[in-house]
Amino acid sequence: MTRQRSRAWFGLLVILCPVFLVSIDGSILFLAMPRISQALTPTADQALWILDVYGFAVGSLLVAFGAIGDRYGRLKLLMIGAAVFGIGSAGAAFAPNPETLIVFRALTGLAGATLLPSALAVLSELFTDPRRRAQAIGVFAAAFAAGFGIGPVVGGVLLERFSWGSVFLVNLPVIAVFLVLAPVLLREVRATGQGRVDVLSVGLSAAGLLLAIHGIKHTAADGPSVGAVFAGIAGAVLLVWFARRQRGLDHPLVDFSLFRDRVFTLAIVTGLLPLAAWSAAAYLSGIHLQSVLGLPVLHAALPALPGAAVLTIMCVATPALVDRIGKRAALAVCHFSIAAGLALLLMTGVTGGVGWYVASTVVAGVGYGISFSVVADTAVAAVPAERAGAASAIAETSNELGNALGIALMGSLAALVFRLAGPDLAPTLGETLQLPGIASTIVVDAKEAFVAGLHAAVAVLSLLHAGLGTLALRWLPHSGKALVPQASA
Repeated sequence: MTRQRSRAWFGLLVILCPVFLVSIDGSILFLAMPRISQALTPTADQALWILDVYGFAVGSLLVAFGAIGDRYGRLKLLMIGAAVFGIGSAGAAFAPNPETLIVFRALTGLAGATLLPSALAVLSELFTDPRRRAQAIGVFAAAFAAGFGIGPVVGGVLLERFSWGSVFLVNLPVIAVFLVLAPVLLREVRATGQGRVDVLSVGLSAAGLLLAIHGIKHTAADGPSVGAVFAGIAGAVLLVWFARRQRGLDHPLVDFSLFRDRVFTLAIVTGLLPLAAWSAAAYLSGIHLQSVLGLPVLHAALPALPGAAVLTIMCVATPALVDRIGKRAALAVCHFSIAAGLALLLMTGVTGGVGWYVASTVVAGVGYGISFSVVADTAVAAVPAERAGAASAIAETSNELGNALGIALMGSLAALVFRLAGPDLAPTLGETLQLPGIASTIVVDAKEAFVAGLHAAVAVLSLLHAGLGTLALRWLPHSGKALVPQASA
């Protein structure tokens, strides 16, 4: 029994390799973007795609690959996904232009969509004892959250010593270890009786998201155009078609009927909005620290460490917190702490704000950690037991889409403010600062316009979280059930 238990925990460590990579890859570029912009000179639209095409690929394909893994084997899909992740990382590291980098980032996102659901299913097979399984899933969630939190720090450390491609090459040794050890320590997992994956639904959701966001980003960065408006409308039409199609499928990718429950809806929004806030604030703050305040990349990375520590600790402590104060109060604390943390970024300026940034990450980190731990349980508890799998899949997808949407939408809002308030010499702060012979007054104007865009984005997100905290107090019952980690994914 002891040998079997040791094998299970070693297997967990192996599973955490791809899980950690998927989460860290969603945030490692936040501090690397100024360096990538200098090397590849992407447009404002391309820079946003470099950052968030990964998250869109993961979010739009997560549910589909979960069903494919059930049908053809989770471990097999996990191995294929890890290999493709390595190929995509290597290609991104040596990309000669923005277009190639976007393609390889999309490829790593596609691979990432195979890894998360399969990893959790294989983990559940390793731990048959419910108590041990709950502990393992808690470690799984904490590792995933820690990856998001320390991604910018890892990126900063690498960039201090190596070129920008190092933030992708760091994935390769981890992938190699996983591919060697996984066949030895992990077992194949299949589910029986699964329905066929609707390929058209996968295409509609992915194309609809990409077209709609492209229209929004292009309009914000460069102003309205026929192409941008057409892309936005086409994306909206495809998403409506996707939603209507799900109603007639026996095995829909997204069961929209679950959203009739207000508690479930609040849980899913809680999965999406905190990740949107975290990714947008981390991305824009990274630019502020480097391009506005002029900090070296490592010095810009270190202020994120206290917030990352708080986020990880809260992931582990949240079950005990919910046992003590209830789910309703925990969700309220989640949203109000994020709202307060984001509001602190309004104190940043052109000449300072590092201390306010640290305080922001610490205060908001409390809420981010709660959201990582409590969302899936709240969503699953709100629906009948036979629909728990569908609820859990939607909860996972909301996290990934939130990460991508935060950068896409709030990055577009910041770009719009910069375009309207800036010196109108280039569409981004980085491009403006690289103009030859630029006057010092123009530099100050450009930095002030960027800070205004940062403030606009965090103000919107802060107000949204304050509103969700209020809804949590109004919609959730006073006596919420204690958090019990779910074994399904």
